[in-house]
Amino acid sequence: MSSASVVWLIAAREVRTRLKAKSFVIGTIGLLVVIAGYLVLSVWLANSSGPTIGLSGPSAQLRPAIEAVAESLDEDLQVRIVDEGAGRQQVRDGDLDALITGPASAPTAVVEEELDDAVNGILTAVLQQRALQESLTEAGADPAAVQRAVAAAGVRVDAFRAADPQEGQRLVLAGVAMTLLYIALITYGTGVAQGVVEEKTSRVVELLLATVRPWQLLLGKVVGIGLVGLVQLVILGGVGLAGASAAGQLTLPSLGIGTFVSLLGWYLLGFFLFASVFAAAGALVSRFEEMQSVISPLIMLLVIIFVLGLNLLIRDPRSELVEILSMIPPFTAILMPARGALGVAPAWQIVLAVVLTLIALAGTVRVAGAVYRRGVLHTGSRLSLRAALRPSSSAPDRSSSTRRRPG
Repeated sequence: MSSASVVWLIAAREVRTRLKAKSFVIGTIGLLVVIAGYLVLSVWLANSSGPTIGLSGPSAQLRPAIEAVAESLDEDLQVRIVDEGAGRQQVRDGDLDALITGPASAPTAVVEEELDDAVNGILTAVLQQRALQESLTEAGADPAAVQRAVAAAGVRVDAFRAADPQEGQRLVLAGVAMTLLYIALITYGTGVAQGVVEEKTSRVVELLLATVRPWQLLLGKVVGIGLVGLVQLVILGGVGLAGASAAGQLTLPSLGIGTFVSLLGWYLLGFFLFASVFAAAGALVSRFEEMQSVISPLIMLLVIIFVLGLNLLIRDPRSELVEILSMIPPFTAILMPARGALGVAPAWQIVLAVVLTLIALAGTVRVAGAVYRRGVLHTGSRLSLRAALRPSSSAPDRSSSTRRRPG
């Protein structure tokens, strides 16, 4: 049987076993529930109206000015004309956020507890504008001419780059892509280490290595678990894109699809990069109790990459530091797809990042394979990394251990 057939058999076994596992089904359903909850919350927040105020008595004449200022500030403010008695009751019942009553020059805001900051700012602007007009009239000036002069005053903006109206959607897509990659790499990278330790604990690995080579077993396991993660990402990403489009939260389907495809590609590169190291770490120990100590540095590295990368992207996705980090493995797998979603990564940077990641992957797989080969049959105390990498290491391998016969 060819090496490719052996690797595929091992990978197919991992896929069948893990896709049927309760942890995969429950985890996928749980993440789908989270996605659905996020979409429902987003729709609710988008459809929820801003504060509502009532005007009664002489203050009702302020309505045009209040609505004009609210519109200029892009505030969603609802204004009603109500009777003062009914308005006070509506404030108590929560139907109104505030009742504005009294003279138009010095109105009173009736509230349940405190006046909303946005409403307070709008009312203050209206009253200041009204006071200015009255002062201009008393001074013999033309209030309308002064207002036109004030409105015409301002700074002319000469921008090097046009503002992106879809920047908010791009930022959300970038954050979602980073989060999904972070969760997938930690979850399935840890799964690789657990699988290695489980086989060592049950001594199944000794039977497997009697018929296959260590690198075939390692590659088959990594490919199989990676495909399971890919299936989950496809499910989550597909449902998320469809739901966001249906809910009106994603108005650029092409951007979402492009980000999704990029996410899958970078997941594969990042997973193979990290999974080989997780497998090697798992091969160093023989008990589950010891596994956490060897994979903790890898998990911490992923946490640092995610937290640092997310904060840097939110602050300034075009900064030189973000550009450099996004092209250096292992930061590349999480940062570059996010920069791609934001539209700030030139094609040459993406190509360079892929090339550098492939180079890092080749070196990492070679070292991790050597560690795995020497550690997978090691039993007893934890095998040190130095001993596993030492060329003259006496750690048993397939040629010396699996062919030994009793007696």
